[in-house]
Amino acid sequence: MTDTTYQDRAWGTLRLVYGLVPLLAGLDKFFNVLTQWDQYLSPEVVQILPVPAPVFMGVIGMVEIAVGAAVFSRWTKQAAYLAAAWLGAIALNLATTGTHFDVAVRDVAMAAGAYALAQLTAARETNKVRSHESLDPAEVILTHL
Repeated sequence: MTDTTYQDRAWGTLRLVYGLVPLLAGLDKFFNVLTQWDQYLSPEVVQILPVPAPVFMGVIGMVEIAVGAAVFSRWTKQAAYLAAAWLGAIALNLATTGTHFDVAVRDVAMAAGAYALAQLTAARETNKVRSHESLDPAEVILTHL
């Protein structure tokens, strides 16, 4: 296999993860099936919110859905940079809760992965190896089986 094939697989895997995870987590902000999301809000943040925490989490969910959808669009690079910054902000919020340091560390690692996706996308654009739409998420799954 060529280096390009490995790079395409890495890019496709990251694109799939950073597209699906924000979409699903964003949707779950409305249903709280995975967890009760507002427990992760820092008490300092809750005090300054102009709306109740569940309403705020709904807004957060809409932003996450938009970011996930954008990762699957032609704006993968920009969405990945946004996801990296967003995850960094979440980690900072979690660090101030005093109780969710494990999740904060995980979000820092996820921010690094989102940054890697942005960088791989930039490399693809620079090298004009393939267009953004050339490797769809289903193809990534099938190539890894």
